[in-house]
Parts: sequence; structure tokens; C-alpha cells
Amino acid sequence: MTPLENNTADREIVISRLLNAPVELVWEVWTNPNHIKNWWGPDGFTNTITKMEVAPEGEWDLVMHGPDGTDYKNKSLFKEVIKHRKLVYEHVSGPKFTATILFERQGHQTHLHWQMVFPTREELIQVVKTFNAAEGLKQNVAKLDAYLQVKFTLQQELKTTKKARVSTYLNFPGTTEAAFTFYKEVFNGTLLGKGFERFGDVPGPEDMPPLSEEDKKLILHVELEIMGGHVLVATDAPESLGFKLTHGDTMHIHLEPESRAETQRLFEALSKGGTITMPLEDMFFGAYYGSLTDQHGINWMLTYSEPKL
Repeated sequence: MTPLENNTADREIVISRLLNAPVELVWEVWTNPNHIKNWWGPDGFTNTITKMEVAPEGEWDLVMHGPDGTDYKNKSLFKEVIKHRKLVYEHVSGPKFTATILFERQGHQTHLHWQMVFPTREELIQVVKTFNAAEGLKQNVAKLDAYLQVKFTLQQELKTTKKARVSTYLNFPGTTEAAFTFYKEVFNGTLLGKGFERFGDVPGPEDMPPLSEEDKKLILHVELEIMGGHVLVATDAPESLGFKLTHGDTMHIHLEPESRAETQRLFEALSKGGTITMPLEDMFFGAYYGSLTDQHGINWMLTYSEPKL
């Protein structure tokens, strides 16, 4: 990888990080507004993206919602886009800067190098004083790492057979345990696997900000068999962990076909005329996975994993 120019050292903020995800996945999470809205910004921020055209001269219009209720409007223009390798954008609303993000494949991992260059040293100092920009960038990258781990490892299932399965995947803003306790009683159902698996049960990235005691109690993954062999699967996706649930995005039909070929066939058929939210690809957690919204507005997730015998 060509190193970035170093004559900007007195007016730049730089961070590098090795992410435990393949470059295709990191690129998708960075360039797809359906994903980046969930992890962008410092701790406590949520986002509304009205436009994100990841192409040279493409516009990116974003409103960041601060934890105190303040809205921060952001407008950027993409200047250079090299798929799976490099993004350059100019932040044209104040404060002005140019950001360069380099993606380097390292086996099944990705080395991310993120540089923000300001017009002058004085402007950098002012931004650091006003917005604590260096710490904000560090938190932003930590949230990206956490999103990659939490959002996608939720899809990994402990499969012991090749038998196909259809389940309904639900997201809750922190009320999964209450909801599934209710459903379990209504259907006299059975919790599968380990029952309620909590965020505090799974170690996060080394330099991820520590979870609060409340967030540690939230549900990372749970499965409940209700009737006719149907399974409900769910996770908590609260704003405290960088998520922002939108009405209509909280439920997916989750398909686990018997073969890779059938997974691809179903994905191609369902996505015709719809919107692909995650391309069907081999993921770092060992599954062939993709997600989409079909032409009728229904959300689908498809996963094929080799059974663990």
C-alpha cells in the first residue's frame, strides 16, 4: 500500500487499526448507509443519512444527533473511490478537512488507516479543543470494530445438521428479555441453545470502550421455538451501543437453506427488483451470508453454514 504523504503531520489526525473482518465486509459496512448510520460518530451519537453517493463527486449528507439532543449537519463530497482499497472525501461543511481511509487486506482481516487533514495547524487545534476530535475519531473506529463483531457474529448459528431452517429475526431497543419471556409463556415455547446470551458474556475488541453494567445485561442472542417448529431469533440493538432502530427494519425472515447453491438461488430471486443491503459473501465468522429488502418491502437474511459435527 502506498503510504500517505507525511508533510501534513502538524495538521492531521491519524488512527490505524487491524479489524477482525475481511476487507469486503469492512468496505460494505463503511460505504452502505444502512450500516454506517449505526456506528458512525463518537459514543452516544446517532445518525440520519439523507444521501450517500459513494462515487467521485458523490454527495454525503448526514445529520449527527448528539446525546444532548443537538443536531450537527454534515456535508461531504467523495473525491476518490477505489473499491476495497481507498476512500477520500472532503468535509465541505464546517469544520473543513479531507479524510483518507485506506483498506489493506491482511488474510481474513483488514488493516484500516484513517487520516483527517485540516487546512492549517490552527484549525486542527481549534477542532480538537472544540470537538475533542482526536478522541472522537478513536471512539468512532472502536464503534466500527464493535459493530463488525456484534452485528454480524449474531448470524452465526450452531448447526449440527444440514436441514434447512426458516426463522424470524427480531431486533429490540433493549427489551428482548422481556419480549421473549412473554412469548415463551404465550406459546409454552422452549429456549434453544444457551438460552439468553448477554453482551457481557462475549469478550469485545481489546480497545473497545468498556460496556456499562446495564449494557452487559442486554441480550446478544436468543432463540425460541414457538409452534410448528418455527423459531424466533432476537438481539438487543439499543442506541447506547450505537444502533438506531427504524420502523420496518426491526424484523427479518431468516432463511438457512440446505446448500450454498440454494442459498444463492434464493438470494438472487428475492433481490430481483429489491435492494441488497449486504451482498451474499463468505463472512469471517464462517458463513455464506447476505441480506436484502425485496420489491415488496420485506426484509430477508440468508445464511448457509457447514454443519458443525
